[in-house]
Amino acid sequence: MTQTIKRVARFYYEGFTGMKLGKTLWLVVLVKLFIMFAVIRLFFMPDVLSQKAPDGDKAGYVSSQIIGQSDIDDGD
Repeated sequence: MTQTIKRVARFYYEGFTGMKLGKTLWLVVLVKLFIMFAVIRLFFMPDVLSQKAPDGDKAGYVSSQIIGQSDIDDGD
C-alpha cells in the first residue's frame, strides 16, 4: 500500500517538475482563486454579524436568531 502511494506521489512530482506551460497555468489559477476569495469578498460580502450583534456579542446574537426561528417552526 505504501509503495503504491510513493509511486503515485513520484508520478505527480515528476510531472509537475517537468512542466513549462503548466507552471504558468497554475499561477493563473492561483491568482484567479485569490481574486475570487479575497478581493471579491471585501466588496460583495459585508460583515453583517458585526453590524447586528450588540456590543460584540456575536454568539448571543446567533443563538437568539436560531432560537427565534425554531419557535416559529414549532408553531406550524
